[in-house]
Amino acid sequence: MSWLESFILGLVQGLTEFLPISSSAHLRLTAAFAGWHDPGAAFTAITQIGTEAAVLIYFRKDIGRIIKAWSGSLVGKVPRSDHDAKMGWLVIVGSIPIGVLGVTFKDQIEGPFRDLRLIATTLIVMGIVLGIADRLAARDETGGKHRAVRHRKGLKELGVRDGLIYGVCQAMALIPGVSRSGATISGGLLMGYTREAAARYSFLLAIPAVLASGVFELKDASEGGHVSWGPTIFATIVAFVVGYAVIAWFMKFITTKSFMPFVYYRILLGIALFILVGAGTLSPHAGESAG
Repeated sequence: MSWLESFILGLVQGLTEFLPISSSAHLRLTAAFAGWHDPGAAFTAITQIGTEAAVLIYFRKDIGRIIKAWSGSLVGKVPRSDHDAKMGWLVIVGSIPIGVLGVTFKDQIEGPFRDLRLIATTLIVMGIVLGIADRLAARDETGGKHRAVRHRKGLKELGVRDGLIYGVCQAMALIPGVSRSGATISGGLLMGYTREAAARYSFLLAIPAVLASGVFELKDASEGGHVSWGPTIFATIVAFVVGYAVIAWFMKFITTKSFMPFVYYRILLGIALFILVGAGTLSPHAGESAG
């Protein structure tokens, strides 16, 4: 991997990780369109450490408060009914599905799941799901001629059941094209949470899974010796800087705007990808055989 490739891929990772458009799909597509080798699941997992570092810094006050309360609940200093203590437990519970499925389907994630036709399908299908969820949220928030504004839940109303459902939604993002934030935010909106609450919990829930995945891939890569460490570390740093700026923008964006621009983008990109693959312009396995 060249330094130019690592810069562009790090930029793509930072720009797309927190938006509901799938960073893994965009890394895969960027390499395919540019004629580069597929950066692979290991590169994606390692560079995600950079974007998760941005999450840790941006939400440092929330995270510090949750860890303090959760730790206190272990020794009885803080009641387990405390909101922040509950959040700590719910993040752990919600991380179980992706941990189990990530290990179970590791070979598929690194192989068949990276087929561009599957990515095109997930881009479109999850785009439609996000669109439906967003429309329902907008209808609840604005009401209508014959219906009142409906209350939407905040994170203080999050329970074990919803935490597990969030976790299952996050696990779907193991398939490139689904999008971790897109799946969890859609799940949150469909369960009746506000856009801000769904996005905030999506980012917090991703921390254990992404960091664990990154460390796991770091170990494998170190033992296998198949990673270009200089460019990969550079890409991770780029992803961190860009990712932090995107989080700050996105959290402000969703307080007043809908997710529909991302919905249209996903659907159009998926259709374009199907056309390019169908016309033979792009191979569904572009870049895979080369390494």
